[in-house]
Amino acid sequence: MLERPAPQPCKQQVAAAFSRAADTYDSVADFQRAVGRRLLSLLAEPQLDCLTHQAALQQWLDMGCGTGYFCEQLQQRWPQAQGIGLDLAEGMLKVARRRCPELVYLCADAEQLPLVDNSQDLVFSSLALQWCSDFGQVLQEIKRVLKPGGLLLFSSLADGSLLELRHSWQAVDNLAHVNQFRPLSRYQDLAEASGLQVQQLHCHTHTYHYTKVRELTHELKHLGADHLQAGRAPGLVSRQGFQRLLDAYESYRQPQGLPATWQVVYGLLSKEDEV
Repeated sequence: MLERPAPQPCKQQVAAAFSRAADTYDSVADFQRAVGRRLLSLLAEPQLDCLTHQAALQQWLDMGCGTGYFCEQLQQRWPQAQGIGLDLAEGMLKVARRRCPELVYLCADAEQLPLVDNSQDLVFSSLALQWCSDFGQVLQEIKRVLKPGGLLLFSSLADGSLLELRHSWQAVDNLAHVNQFRPLSRYQDLAEASGLQVQQLHCHTHTYHYTKVRELTHELKHLGADHLQAGRAPGLVSRQGFQRLLDAYESYRQPQGLPATWQVVYGLLSKEDEV
């Protein structure tokens, strides 16, 4: 079963939202950095025999590189390798170029990679692929550009993310106010059907706490993640409606504060080596 690609304007909205957030993104990206670090730690798993070629890594791609934070980490890890940062948002790439000016940067779509076949030893992608409507097509593109024996290391958001916020909005209206993401089972099915070898694929829950709801919504806005995949809910929310949201979210309060839960899929896939 194939996923239906999202209409092109949706991609333009995603790119525009993240470009607008480029200058504020790093100031509120604690969650994103924690996920990326956890993702990179998968490369240290001693039982993964497919990683023995790491020392000889020559070419890597950070797909959805954002402001280039993990481009910098990858460059430090493999200083002799050639790195590429790719993102759909030109505003993000401007920040990344300032951070790591010696890398190559491409403003491009993950579903249509402007790279030649069998060219990358490693494709790294942290918290970007949830914005791609056709994840199966993304995997096919990654498989195409990976060298035999190459690795895909990715994290992506899954169904259940920001569940508290979504349920609280239901006290206001029945419109979509929070993005929804594909379930873990869909990631598993598409990974298994991709032709890549699944080394690891699991979901981990990350929970952050806030003093008040506005702290969370402020963070989402400054990350560029407050846009909606299917378009923003029409009209403005009244003061009374917003108060109903606040009251509903209060029912989730814990001693640490108001929880915001993220479900993150972590995947490590490899391309079969040549016989």
